[in-house]
Amino acid sequence: MKLESPVVTVDKSAQYLFESLTDVKNFEKLMPENIAKFEVLGDDIFNFGLKGMPEIKLRLKDKTPYEQVILSAASDKLPFSLIANIKENNAQSSTVKLDFEGEFNPMMAMMIKGPISKFLESLAQNMQKL
Repeated sequence: MKLESPVVTVDKSAQYLFESLTDVKNFEKLMPENIAKFEVLGDDIFNFGLKGMPEIKLRLKDKTPYEQVILSAASDKLPFSLIANIKENNAQSSTVKLDFEGEFNPMMAMMIKGPISKFLESLAQNMQKL
């Protein structure tokens, strides 16, 4: 299953966005309003929960300086990745698109597609808060 956020333009350089997204503490600023829990568990891992959804642990998996940050689920129960693709427009402006890639059975995919799409959209819209 692949889902994409809208592409958002952020008034920050690609370097600033990259450095902000590789610091997992900053993901708290991106979370939607319905967040029930956010906890940093280490330099590269955090736990979050949205109201009505199970808690999820995300770990910083890979990064390509100033272009891409990849987070993946720390549990094998729900194997997925959250990929932030950063593209610099100029020194003060960049675009960001979030991709969600996961392997789910058709029933699970149907149940989570809507909430995950809204979650991606919220994360993308909140990029200005970094």
